[in-house]
Amino acid sequence: MDARGKAPQDVVAIFHAAFHPTQGNVIHWSLKASEDVDLSHVEYSCLPSGLHLLESDVVYFTKDDHQGVCVFHRQQTAEEGHRGYRLSSLGILLAKSVRPRPWLHVPALKTLFYTIFTSLGDWGVLIPAETDWEPARVFFEERKVRQPDLGGAGDWRGWGAELERDGATLDTDPTIHLPHLLRILGPSSLTLYKHVLGRRRILIYTLPPVEAACILCQVAADICYQWQNGDADAPIDHDTQPAPRLKGKSIEGVKVLGMITLNDLSKLDEESKSGRGWIACTTDAIFLERPSYYDLLIDLRTSTPNTRPTFYVTKPYEQSGSKMPSYRLSVARFTWSDVKLWSEIDRLLRVDAGEHSDDCCDPSSSTGNPRTSSSSWTDIWRVYEDVCVMCAGLWMGTWRGGPSYPHGSSNWGSIRLEGDDALSLRPTKTYVRTLGMGIEGRTVDASTSSSRSLRGIAKNSGMSVLTWASSRGDSQPTGLSTGSARQLKSSATVTHLEGDDSGRTRQVITTLALLQTFHTNTSIILVRLAELVRQRRAQGRTVEDGNPVDVIILTPKDVVSFELGPFSGLDARFIEWLGDEYGGGSRVIVRRGWRDLVGLVFGLG
Repeated sequence: MDARGKAPQDVVAIFHAAFHPTQGNVIHWSLKASEDVDLSHVEYSCLPSGLHLLESDVVYFTKDDHQGVCVFHRQQTAEEGHRGYRLSSLGILLAKSVRPRPWLHVPALKTLFYTIFTSLGDWGVLIPAETDWEPARVFFEERKVRQPDLGGAGDWRGWGAELERDGATLDTDPTIHLPHLLRILGPSSLTLYKHVLGRRRILIYTLPPVEAACILCQVAADICYQWQNGDADAPIDHDTQPAPRLKGKSIEGVKVLGMITLNDLSKLDEESKSGRGWIACTTDAIFLERPSYYDLLIDLRTSTPNTRPTFYVTKPYEQSGSKMPSYRLSVARFTWSDVKLWSEIDRLLRVDAGEHSDDCCDPSSSTGNPRTSSSSWTDIWRVYEDVCVMCAGLWMGTWRGGPSYPHGSSNWGSIRLEGDDALSLRPTKTYVRTLGMGIEGRTVDASTSSSRSLRGIAKNSGMSVLTWASSRGDSQPTGLSTGSARQLKSSATVTHLEGDDSGRTRQVITTLALLQTFHTNTSIILVRLAELVRQRRAQGRTVEDGNPVDVIILTPKDVVSFELGPFSGLDARFIEWLGDEYGGGSRVIVRRGWRDLVGLVFGLG
């Protein structure tokens, strides 16, 4: 059920796919709300390679413009040709809308699946008869599309309303797993963030089970959803005159494809031409040998309780004797310019660090293998990350530590950056913290009570400030953007969170704080890009595809104004990606010649 206690009526098809020993993947049974719904080849997405090793799993996928989800189950059988098991999936397709939510149907879909096949197991029957699908018909009639507006099932009302759900429904929402996935990905998650905001092609390679990878696809898109497909036109500060805005080429967010297979190669080509960007996951290892199909690859095979997933970016290179462009994979790490944003995110994650559990997003938890604890020194990559973050802080002159520091020895060993705790653009008035909210940069201990932990989260993010500021009667919390406040200022949401000390409430507040942190950082970057585009427009012209295009040249000094690294190739490409999307038809080029870099170091030019 949704937040109103009703089943969402947005389903356009329900079907059952299974593996046949001689025919391969087939669809045994289906119902459709309209004959216009095409189910051809959807069985390949529902039965990806490798799932035969599991008892059950959940797979998210897309078919044309419809998002879908299916429940997979492996049933034992002694029938000849099946090699001891029968593989089947019961899935649904949702109508196209602003924000489809297939995860809302997962609990009921699981119940439906086991209701049908448990009764079949008692009789030793593998293929259900027509009468056995009666529960599925009832399910479909309850949830199929009846109104053009889907009864509000696909509307977007802001993150506050999105996470204002009961426990069972909230647990299936991918967005609530954002804190868990950031802990798993570490600082490299900001490399993912840049590719999502730049509308690149992102592929996640995983081994079964695939539910965690499918969740990661949706959460990655949610990081920039509010800007790309949400309330991006709202003012982002307290000024009466809104900051300059740029309109993107795409009016929708990065497309979440979910699970893909080799059968979807033509789909990837088509989606890549749109320029909208996409995020997908796969279990087919052959994609590792075809880097031309994507821009960023996240290899989850290296993800364990003690190691991070590996990130790869695709780079073109010249191959002798070949006229076609060739690509290779290159390992990607986070850049030093990510330290400031990651420090803000890391503080939010540490407030209730002792309360969280990553088991829901850990693939090993679905296989029955317990997580083993070991010394943090066994994770060489995490130690490397800590050293890099510390070195970057020292280089930037922003590392707090040591008894000689004016704030005392309580900050010894902590890595923090100077600046406003809430990533607000331009504070309009002085803001004084009270006791319990952190004085002179002193953070709240993670081991304190729940109420102080919530205040600690509120201190670190403008979005969560709304929760406690509303209880004090403040009309607009300092440091919170006007657009975000309007989107989240729901009395129901505030009432739902007030007075609740449960771990789920803390997780919701942390998720809202993280989403606001990403959104505010995006706003800062794009506001600066708008200023440069307006100042540097028509510096030159070039011809692309027979059409003249204005060229905007940026220098390493301009890159620094974005609070990005002038020596980082990824940061330079990131600005060029944003220029392609928000440049109004202009082409943004970042000069990175040796003259430009030397001039930056010595203050020349």
